[in-house]
Amino acid sequence: MENLKDNWLTEGLIDFEFKKYVLLAYLKSVKESFGRVELYPQLSDLIFHYRNLQALQENKAIILESFPKELSMDNLKMLELNYKKMIEDDAVMHEIESIMDFALPQLKDSMNEGSSIYEFVESKCELTPVGVVPLYAQEGYMFITQPPENETHVYRYQVTVYQNSSEGMRGLQTHLIHTTQYTFTNTYENMKLRLIRQYADLPNPAAFLVLSKMKFPYQQTLVPVAKRLLIKHLTTGQ
Repeated sequence: MENLKDNWLTEGLIDFEFKKYVLLAYLKSVKESFGRVELYPQLSDLIFHYRNLQALQENKAIILESFPKELSMDNLKMLELNYKKMIEDDAVMHEIESIMDFALPQLKDSMNEGSSIYEFVESKCELTPVGVVPLYAQEGYMFITQPPENETHVYRYQVTVYQNSSEGMRGLQTHLIHTTQYTFTNTYENMKLRLIRQYADLPNPAAFLVLSKMKFPYQQTLVPVAKRLLIKHLTTGQ
């Protein structure tokens, strides 16, 4: 089982044993990924499902809105009556609450496991500026290197702001430019100079190196951690 649907709680059969099976199968696949130190998208999915269930538990009106309407071709009035009867069924709501009571601690345990792995990976990564950092650092270049340290992935990045409820959240758009070899003559500073000559629209770019002391799954772990490290640095200066 690869993922858990956004509406897994209210989709299909509302039965505690069935939903327990669905959830545990999903968490088993997540644990297998964590065992390979593959963090994403599993960790972000866990956080989404955990927060979603918390919101549902705190506001039953959201639960009612999340039920699929059982379409009736008779007329709209009959449809509304059928739907109202379904969501007001005390037995169904009791089953939903039992599923949530079981699922929340299970999701939290898996989320905590993923967070511990994330913290470990982050602790093995160093972020340093390449050359002088200009005042405007909302776009520039990011270099990612891990053992054996002779291969460097060069990205162009741009900070984006998107709305999440009432708050503006920062994200990082990245585009892989190329992969190059780090050598005594092809240093990170020289890589930056070549980028300046190649891309005239960024004549004085910010550039950062994320160097991992250990080898991790690249796309599933190191790239997401590197991006979050850079966002954290650009936001807080740490």
